[in-house]
Amino acid sequence: MPRLLELLAAATLTLAAAGFGGAALAQSTTSAPAGGGSTATTPAPAMAQEDPAPPAAGTGGIQGQNIFDVKPEVKRDASSEPGYMEQDNGQRNRVQPGNNAPLWRGVQSGLEGYSSLPKSEHPEAGVLIQGPVQYPGSKFVTAGEAWRQVRNGWIIPYGAALLSIVVLALGIFYFTKGRLGHAEAVGGGGRRIERFTPFERAAHWSNAIAFCILAISGIIMAFGKFFLLPIMGTTLFGLFTYVLKNLHNFVGPLFVVSLAIIFVTFVRDNFPQRGDLRWLLRFGGMFGNKGEEPSHRFNAGEKGVFWGGVFLLGIIVVASGLVLDKLIPGLIYERATMQQAHMIHAVAALLMMAVFMGHIYIGTIGMRGAYKAMREGYVDETWAHEHHAYWHADIQAGKIPAQRSKPINTTIVDPAGETVRPA
Repeated sequence: MPRLLELLAAATLTLAAAGFGGAALAQSTTSAPAGGGSTATTPAPAMAQEDPAPPAAGTGGIQGQNIFDVKPEVKRDASSEPGYMEQDNGQRNRVQPGNNAPLWRGVQSGLEGYSSLPKSEHPEAGVLIQGPVQYPGSKFVTAGEAWRQVRNGWIIPYGAALLSIVVLALGIFYFTKGRLGHAEAVGGGGRRIERFTPFERAAHWSNAIAFCILAISGIIMAFGKFFLLPIMGTTLFGLFTYVLKNLHNFVGPLFVVSLAIIFVTFVRDNFPQRGDLRWLLRFGGMFGNKGEEPSHRFNAGEKGVFWGGVFLLGIIVVASGLVLDKLIPGLIYERATMQQAHMIHAVAALLMMAVFMGHIYIGTIGMRGAYKAMREGYVDETWAHEHHAYWHADIQAGKIPAQRSKPINTTIVDPAGETVRPA
């Protein structure tokens, strides 16, 4: 330990002596003039200024400038040339290389380019984007965007509101009025009357099943993403709607055929007759306590469903659906044609569903005996007199046969024990 201290002290003294000798040598060198003489010490230079004055102009060096005082250099641009907006893509590239705005402006306006596909089979193969149009309820934008605005801004929200209002109204009516009528289709008394023949029932149920498939698939394709997609997930919902879309497309033509058969089968009994106007003015007596208004085989409400729902809306839905299925020969299937057909089809189908929802309600839980009459084909005189008094009177008078189809047996015995001979 004493030895270590001695070494440290010796090293310190050596460093101090070396520093003192170097300083003395430097002082003697700078202060003594060559050749001897006076040894006056030269004064130390003054401390340099912290902010030296900027060099004069033209003297070179780095010069500072406030960035906010810098003015952009204005050069004449090609866009200021006359006819700039009318230039085609080649002219534009000569003055502004890489600027393809004229090309895309033409594409957005519906400009048709070259395509090797045959125009007879692909009439719009050279058109990338449809030109601007304005559909009812849309802005003046490209046709695809206009169709989207109509569908998402009008058809979907107002269609959902319409169907919801109809369901709500039927629910309120059911819980306030209950089931209409007092007698069931069969069992109330009197002889049995054939209300619907086997052929009429087969035509009705074929049309009804096709309609339900189309209505359910259409509702899910239009509104399913709002109430099914969060539950099923994207993959399962996509597969489900894909299956429904194909089912919708294949059942559609079957609905067309069955609807035509329905019209031909029932049109004779759906023309206006005595008592129809009174039935309409009193809503058939559904909101009063005096009983149902007399009517013929079909009352004025059923006739309204027939002419408004089956005939008028049916023609619109069928025609637009055949266009969407591309089953109209000779028609040029452009995007605009399909967009317009879709909007017409959607609106007419929503109205048809609203009308038929009331018909389905009355034919199932809304009226006693109505469903059984269509399922089995027969009613008794009590039911016929309560709901269709004029029709029942014509049967009693012999103007209309009580049995219109040929049964399997030659005679029919009703529960009351009366025999009904076929007409």
